[in-house]
Amino acid sequence: MRAAVIGGGLAGVECAHALSRSGIQVDLYEQKPLNKSPAHKLDTLAELVCSNSLKAERLNSAAGLLKAEMAYLGSICVETAYECKVDAGGALAVDRFEFSRIITDKILADENITLIAKEITKLPKADGVVICAGPLASERISKTIRELCGEGLSFYDAAAPIVSAQSIDMSCAFVQSRYDRGGGDYINCPMNKEEYEAFYEAIITAESADVHSFDKRKDVYEGCMPIEVLASRGKDTMRYGPLKPVGLTDPRTGHRPWANLQLRKENRDGNMYNLVGFQTNLKFGEQKRVFSMFPALKNAEFVRCGVMHRNTFIDSPRLLNGDFSMKNNPLLFFGGQITGVEGYMESAASGLMAGLNLARRLRGEDTVILPEDTMIGALSRYISDGTVKNFQPMGANFGVLPPLSEKIRDKQLRYAELADRAMKSLEKAVAELSL
Repeated sequence: MRAAVIGGGLAGVECAHALSRSGIQVDLYEQKPLNKSPAHKLDTLAELVCSNSLKAERLNSAAGLLKAEMAYLGSICVETAYECKVDAGGALAVDRFEFSRIITDKILADENITLIAKEITKLPKADGVVICAGPLASERISKTIRELCGEGLSFYDAAAPIVSAQSIDMSCAFVQSRYDRGGGDYINCPMNKEEYEAFYEAIITAESADVHSFDKRKDVYEGCMPIEVLASRGKDTMRYGPLKPVGLTDPRTGHRPWANLQLRKENRDGNMYNLVGFQTNLKFGEQKRVFSMFPALKNAEFVRCGVMHRNTFIDSPRLLNGDFSMKNNPLLFFGGQITGVEGYMESAASGLMAGLNLARRLRGEDTVILPEDTMIGALSRYISDGTVKNFQPMGANFGVLPPLSEKIRDKQLRYAELADRAMKSLEKAVAELSL
């Protein structure tokens, strides 16, 4: 049996490695060094384009838990990261050149993997294929992906922030749909005139994130204006846009709010809510500072900050199963950021699961989705959750996990308990499924 993996980034090498460990012969296609995107500089595999940090190392962090789960599943990326680790406080940071070199050497030394330096424009012939094209996929492979996915392919990620449901201060919020149409589908975060004016001054002076040269395209903002750009056009523009208060009554005052932010349920479980209409390019720290000025969000935990940048990804809830296979083609899988996971390790984890599951399918075994209380399992379910309407990429965070049966107020203790539960659940699943 022979599988083909398209893309030699973190997801691609993780996928190829997982297939190889399962005894599957792999053709790994990577367009470098013949062709490079504007962001890539190295000729080697698994290049870290932006930061050299793989985020927090401690287990009671979402990023740390994700890496611990991956390590337990035999991740080549986590293993290599510790081989070229550099001092970075509580983060797992690496020498990016050594990281890429070592992984490339491991792939080249693997007798089950054939590395082919070639830009793929059509699906290669194989018993199964995994597409791990990254966020800067070439135009030609993107065309092929578009043909496979129909309209379900996006080139720009314009996402509003998401907060955890349990961190919303409901004493300063109320549930109501505008004009009471439908059920109480929105959590409303009202502001009085004084609060709004302070918020307006804060947002028009907040600092925006730097934009890469390959992100500077006019169509990034068409039809999806950043909230800070809207605010800069006049003091009341937000009150006629995402913060319009019409059709709402604040039960605390009996009157319509001066301004109102609506929060919409992000997933089936209702443990995450997005800030409706708040696409933004503000720096992450600025988002938390400014958006926490809403009284209902003063203690909000930001599950994901808003982003606006080039990011090729598919409409996974409509196209993919939780095992990362296509719903209309069981032998075609996707891995990496193109599936709607966001981050180095998240991408690698999706590639790992795609590889494990393709190997199982080729052997005639059932594919697997890890338990929902593991970080990998929760992310797998998020990208395949058909109730997510306006799908946007998601990174590892504790908000995607089911809540604990017993409420723990201390955040660090709660995170530690979630991590402990996840690892025990993973260990049990691995033993039962013989992963």
